[in-house]
Amino acid sequence: MKNNSIPYKIYLTEDEMPKSWYNVKARMKNKHAPFVNPKTQKPCTKDDLKSVFCDECIEQELNDTDEFIEIPQGIRDFYKMFRPSPLVRAYFLERLLDTPAQIYYKFEGNNTSGSHKLNSAAAQAYYAKKQGLKSITTETGAGQWGTALAMAAAFYGLNLDVYMVKVSAEQKPHRREVIRTYGANVIPSPSDTTNAGRKILAEFPGTGGSLGCAISEAVEKATKTESCRYVLGSVLDHVLLHQTVIGQESKIAMDKYGITPDVIIGCCGGGSNFGGLIAPFMGERLCGKNNIEFIGVEPASCPSLTKGKFAYDYCDSARTTPMAKMYTLGCGFMPSPSHAGGLRYHGMSPIISQLYRDGYIKAITAEQSAVFEAAVMFAKCEGILPAPESSHAIRAAIDTAVECKKTGEKKTVLFGLTGTGYFDMSAYKKYNDGAMSDVIPTDADLQKGFDTIPKCKVNEDIL
Repeated sequence: MKNNSIPYKIYLTEDEMPKSWYNVKARMKNKHAPFVNPKTQKPCTKDDLKSVFCDECIEQELNDTDEFIEIPQGIRDFYKMFRPSPLVRAYFLERLLDTPAQIYYKFEGNNTSGSHKLNSAAAQAYYAKKQGLKSITTETGAGQWGTALAMAAAFYGLNLDVYMVKVSAEQKPHRREVIRTYGANVIPSPSDTTNAGRKILAEFPGTGGSLGCAISEAVEKATKTESCRYVLGSVLDHVLLHQTVIGQESKIAMDKYGITPDVIIGCCGGGSNFGGLIAPFMGERLCGKNNIEFIGVEPASCPSLTKGKFAYDYCDSARTTPMAKMYTLGCGFMPSPSHAGGLRYHGMSPIISQLYRDGYIKAITAEQSAVFEAAVMFAKCEGILPAPESSHAIRAAIDTAVECKKTGEKKTVLFGLTGTGYFDMSAYKKYNDGAMSDVIPTDADLQKGFDTIPKCKVNEDIL
């Protein structure tokens, strides 16, 4: 029976905000495989990573034992500008669908970046400043991460170069200008400013780029620039760790009202927002304390989990990064220019990959026309225009609620509304004009990507 006494929006107080991040790896019986140095074919050491990442982020990346990692006061103070974020009961969506399901969403778009990305941007910029660095570099797909990091870099007084996937830079000029307004330099990627970019342009003339391409350029710039490090917005463990404030706030709010989710849904590109949402709930699942169904939704145009191979692969297209064991379409996979730019990544978080491998996570895909149909339905009844990325989770939440109507099940569904879509109007225009198409990679397209997975010692038993 629905508990209609639950308010439309559940807010926490500042005192209820998490004081630590939740490290789900501490609860995982099967830890994910370590990063591998491609030159030695051995697990990466701290020294192997020091030229690329901030020191404190490396410590967090390699920490498999501490379940809780304290959030420094300087980061918690930054968080207070936009956290805690509301947990919203989607009463109007429930009414529209006429479903017995209860639907909740955690809204992360209540800041200028328009997304959850500021949770990790604040942390990584803080650590860079604390280390005494002068500048940082990064990649961005949809532009949400680039915007968030530009905000954080400006706050902490750091120079920032953002390599923005070229097709997104063209589709979202206003997002690009927000990044520049905060003082960052935006370079459409692939570009002719790096060796990696020039090589990719030579191999794929006219390409719209990918996150793997942009990562290659950002890493190269960082490693060749004095007092500079590379920071990234998804995939790696420390980024997922920073995003666990989402899941912890959700759990605190739900516990406050005696709400127990049956299904938790998140969009999946690199995996950090989904991992951050599910982390504390997954920690309890790993201890046998719940039986929640966790669903990751990825674009049909870039199906890393559902069609990828579980293998060691490079995190970037130019093969300059350490290799990670993850579900991957191959570092050379070139995704179609779909409008969910933040989900166009060839691989998946090693944490999410291992949990999926072990059967704790279900993965599904959604085609972009169906995703935008769900986005428009949600916007009309809930009053928020969602980002294309977030709308993948909305699509799955709606489908789950419709199924509940058919079966009569009264499931409680929680999904992550990771950001707003107000800079995605060219995508909405295509949908409204009936000009949106769905591109699904063929077996031949996928094989081209798989052929770029490194044939090396650590992959001998896989490929």
